[in-house]
Amino acid sequence: MHLIAPDILAEARGLSIGATAIALAIGLFLWAFGWRWHRFWTVAAVTVAGGLYGLSTGQTAGGHMLALGLLLAISAGLLALELARLCAFAAGGTAAWLAAGAFFANGPEVGVSFLLGGLAGILFYRLWIMALTSFLGTLLAGHAGLLLVDTLTQFDAVVWAGKNPIGLGVAVGLLSALGLAVQGAQGRRGSDKVTIKKLRPKKPPIDDDEELTPDEKSLRDAFRKQE
Repeated sequence: MHLIAPDILAEARGLSIGATAIALAIGLFLWAFGWRWHRFWTVAAVTVAGGLYGLSTGQTAGGHMLALGLLLAISAGLLALELARLCAFAAGGTAAWLAAGAFFANGPEVGVSFLLGGLAGILFYRLWIMALTSFLGTLLAGHAGLLLVDTLTQFDAVVWAGKNPIGLGVAVGLLSALGLAVQGAQGRRGSDKVTIKKLRPKKPPIDDDEELTPDEKSLRDAFRKQE
């Protein structure tokens, strides 16, 4: 199994340097800030997917392609946050199903593993989103980085990726784990700041006597006596 797929690299060779650099930047941001910006990533991904599906459906049906794509993109974007946990269930179940498929050939264990993976994705939602965004960011940045090196130098990324699938797979796993640690450290740092703000003692109230002149103090005392 090729995590860095030579076929994808070969198909993407026609991309410009700017598009490849943007893909690399998106992959790095997804790797480092997956959980912090997970709402943005969810809305953006679902909106783009809905828009592309609307465009393809409109082209097939011969209708108003642009209007259908735009409406589907807006509708999907508005529903994205509501569907976030459903997407987490589907992604967790799919990952468990693929992992179980390597050990069990179309047995009942595969279906059970899908349900267990989906439930784990819901129960450990934050951890799962961090792991998923780190993994996807690593894949995107890895493909884009190899394409940049292939474009700017004489290095043949397609051939090299085809000859080193195990090494690239190990590198993707290690970098994904590192991204998970980076996102976890950011979450702990944010929670520590909130805790410090809550535990920080409030400033004592300023004594009115410190701001009054002697004449003002005497007038105040006179009014208090009259009351």
